[in-house]
Parts: sequence; structure tokens; C-alpha cells
Amino acid sequence: MPKIIVEVMPKADLLDPAGKAVANSLQRKGHPEITNVRIGKRIELHYTEIPTPKQIEDAKEIAASFLSNGVIEDVVAVTVEDL
Repeated sequence: MPKIIVEVMPKADLLDPAGKAVANSLQRKGHPEITNVRIGKRIELHYTEIPTPKQIEDAKEIAASFLSNGVIEDVVAVTVEDL
């Protein structure tokens, strides 16, 4: 089933407490090379057919206005996955 994948991440200059907790845990578990972790969200919009360019543009607008909080998050990717 074709889908549009929207990836949203916290803005780079904002604290990510969940990411910080995971980074600390990974370091305690023997992975000192991992210095930072950022945790975001992945949203899948499923379609019955391969999305048209118009639907992809609509998905970008939906991502910016509805699926993310522009004050604290950035939409980092909107991609099509055809399965």
C-alpha cells in the first residue's frame, strides 16, 4: 500500500528530555561513542494508489499545519514509500 511518510523532530535548539534519557542509558550500557539522541515521530499517510504530486504537496501542508507543532518541532522529511 503506497504511503507518504512524514518525519517530525524537535527543533535543534530545544531540550529533548526523552532523547537525553536514552543517550544517558546507552552510555551507561557501554556505548560512550553515542553522545546525543534526538527522538521524533514518524507519521504514515496511507493511500489506495501512488500519491500524485498534488497529494504530496497537500501532505507537506498537512504536516506543517496539523501534524507538527511549529513552535517546538520541525518537519524534516516528507517522502513517498510505494510498497
